[in-house]
Amino acid sequence: MVGPRLTTNAHYGLRDWLSQRVTAVVITLYTLLCVAIAFVAAPNGGLGYDGWRALFASNAFRVVTFLFLVAVYYHAWVGVRNILMDYVKPTGIRFVLQTLVICALVAYTGWGVQILWGMR
Repeated sequence: MVGPRLTTNAHYGLRDWLSQRVTAVVITLYTLLCVAIAFVAAPNGGLGYDGWRALFASNAFRVVTFLFLVAVYYHAWVGVRNILMDYVKPTGIRFVLQTLVICALVAYTGWGVQILWGMR
């Protein structure tokens, strides 16, 4: 006889699917924005170091870039977490790997803030 099905109230399916799509749209829009900026600047010789530096000196562009980075990190987290949940069966090993991924993504977020708002 098969025992009762245990539920964990972990409704990852729809939330993960939607977050992957929303973050993919954010990533795509930011990429198109950067391509459009480079395309507009192309007839004038393109954007050199000074042009890109001036662009990133704008707080609005820094915020948009930060949102892009957070979208990339969350997109990566959902994907890696799902892969680990599917293929790493021992709970302890999976926990350690997920913790390492979370620590790396938090560090990358801090590094992104340092780069975006630390430039002079």
